[in-house]
Amino acid sequence: MDNRKIIVDELTALIEKGNAHASFEDAVAGVSLDLIAKVPEGLPYGVWHMAEHLRIAQWDILEFCLGPNHESPKWPDEYWPEVGEEVTKEQWEATVSAFKRDRASFLELLKDEKRDLFAPFEYGDGQSLFREALLLADHNSYHLGEIIVIRRLLGDWKS
Repeated sequence: MDNRKIIVDELTALIEKGNAHASFEDAVAGVSLDLIAKVPEGLPYGVWHMAEHLRIAQWDILEFCLGPNHESPKWPDEYWPEVGEEVTKEQWEATVSAFKRDRASFLELLKDEKRDLFAPFEYGDGQSLFREALLLADHNSYHLGEIIVIRRLLGDWKS
């Protein structure tokens, strides 16, 4: 087995399955729809806000990797949804679906053997596909842990 395939397989497992942390699917499985927008006392966000932030950030990373014409949202305001609004089942399902779709698209980039994993993009500040994959895995794992903590605080986590 060649080194590139080993690296891509390991990054894919890290991004999809989590390895040492919960996967996205695990973190959101069985979430109570009546609690997705509830913000526990002392915290700034609820489950949907975190999932939507993950979706936005992952989409931004994907689009950045696709080419130089992407313009990232303004930090931090455009990376986080407004708190306080009711969140519908349709919004929740759209967030989950878009997250999964963009994750699959990113993984397809990794698997594309025409793409050099380590060469810096011709745009940006030296980022490479490998670096963006690590960023995606790191960012997602951090906030997936927060989703689980929020669900525990709301009494909505069954381990």
